[in-house]
Amino acid sequence: MLRHYKGYFIDLDGTIYKGKERIPAAKGFIERLQAAHVPFLFLTNNTTKTPEAVVDNLAHNHGIHVSPETVYTPSLATAAYLTSRAQTVGHKFSFYCIGELGLKKALLDAGMTLEEVNPDYVVVGLDYDVTYHKFETATLAIKRGARFIGTNEDTNLPNERGLVPGAGSLVALVERATQQKAFYIGKPQVPIMRAALNEIGLPPKDVIMVGDNYHTDIQAGINTGMDTLLVTTGYTKPTEVPKLPVKPTYVVASLADWQVEA
Repeated sequence: MLRHYKGYFIDLDGTIYKGKERIPAAKGFIERLQAAHVPFLFLTNNTTKTPEAVVDNLAHNHGIHVSPETVYTPSLATAAYLTSRAQTVGHKFSFYCIGELGLKKALLDAGMTLEEVNPDYVVVGLDYDVTYHKFETATLAIKRGARFIGTNEDTNLPNERGLVPGAGSLVALVERATQQKAFYIGKPQVPIMRAALNEIGLPPKDVIMVGDNYHTDIQAGINTGMDTLLVTTGYTKPTEVPKLPVKPTYVVASLADWQVEA
């Protein structure tokens, strides 16, 4: 018996689209949520893009029309985490980051200042133009006492060329260079889920996590005490489901198979 959920967290790549390729059922699924006035957040581990850029991609390449407020990233969750800590200590933090515009803008918009030599925090995310100098700067700052945050643990990302290095691979290099483990924000870790629940204003029992990757999306929901919906259009295949240690609450072959209740 399907439960009524007051909110949805929805993964993007593999769930709503596959890179530049459309997933046909995704547009109808989002439109059913919109018609039923059910709030949702796109919960992605991608820190390279701003919510505005994600929205533009959804509209122009996938025919899905939403507002930037429906997109929640580890960049925003990291900014929320650091803002909360700053309120506790009574001052804003400085940071150095390896990352793209989506990450830097979120931290700067939260009132934090960029500092290369003695930052309070070093944040490492995916950076398509990463250099040895950036790794060196991050490593030395952490060695001087900066606290170390990794945006997410994704070691690889799928694209048209195959599985390329993800943010987790960059974080792992800094972990090896500093002999320190990062504090991770993104899926499957809980910080992004707590921040997103605060954003949507609902408790875990009223929200369902929808995604294609058991190890990130579904595990994030399980770790947060949420129900989960695995759609087998991306990373985790139907043949893998019987072997999963903790089963998703629901499994569907297509989002077209999922009924949305107002």
